[in-house]
Amino acid sequence: MPAIKARAFVRRLKDRIALNRRAFVLYSVLRALVLVVLVRCVLTGRWEGVALCALSLVLFLVPAFVEDLARVQIPGLFQAIIFSFIFAAEILGEIDHYYVLVPGWDTVLHTMNGFLCAAIGFSLVDLLNRSSKPISLSPLYVAIVAFCFSMTIGVLWEFVEFGFDTFFGLDMQKDSFVTAISSVALDPANQGRRVAIDHIVRTTVTTAGGASTTFSGYLDIGLIDTMKDLLVNFVGALAFSVVGYLSLRRGESGSWAAGLRVTPLSEDQYEKSERCLDGIAAGRRHRRRRS
Repeated sequence: MPAIKARAFVRRLKDRIALNRRAFVLYSVLRALVLVVLVRCVLTGRWEGVALCALSLVLFLVPAFVEDLARVQIPGLFQAIIFSFIFAAEILGEIDHYYVLVPGWDTVLHTMNGFLCAAIGFSLVDLLNRSSKPISLSPLYVAIVAFCFSMTIGVLWEFVEFGFDTFFGLDMQKDSFVTAISSVALDPANQGRRVAIDHIVRTTVTTAGGASTTFSGYLDIGLIDTMKDLLVNFVGALAFSVVGYLSLRRGESGSWAAGLRVTPLSEDQYEKSERCLDGIAAGRRHRRRRS
């Protein structure tokens, strides 16, 4: 019985995605590709990849779940970007190793993340105040809220990466090779003097068991990657905040920036969407009976 209810719930979420035809086409294509990758991972015994594929399929349904739970409308453009981001990050980035094989892949995704989170921040101003009396907010205030929200999400994600690297031995904060370092920790007198080492050719690491590993340059443990991620998150957040500010100031309700804005549904709009979903489900049952 619980399995039947779960399948019906998932089917309902898919029907909700289908209310926007273009978003549903992209969802269907990416979902099929994920299933192909999942089969490939099963055949090759890559069980971590299988788990990531399953996670991606669940994440694809999150926008529809949010719409159903919060009674909001997520524009088709926004949903399409979310689907593409999940596929690029989990399937291409993690399973197909684009983070390593394609220079700048991680940078592009973190920039997009900053952009998307700023769009969510814009929407939150409306969503969190929809039960309050109408308040005329300055476009600059909304832009600042969106920017700060995006940067906060970026910082929290870096906390997540650091936690997984520390406690589970992963390498989410990708390391970098550098040829120069400068640190007060190298001061033999321990008086806080900066000691600089330039033109580093190679570094040798020796473990307590006597094993040695030599590599070119000096290995920076995640710091450069973290700061780069926060920087490009800043760029993405700032870009959308500026565009959103100009859109609000000019009253451009039909702009593409407005197409990334989640809006609350009125009671009539919500009931209309529910009737559409009931119609889709009834049509599916009718086709089953005929077949």
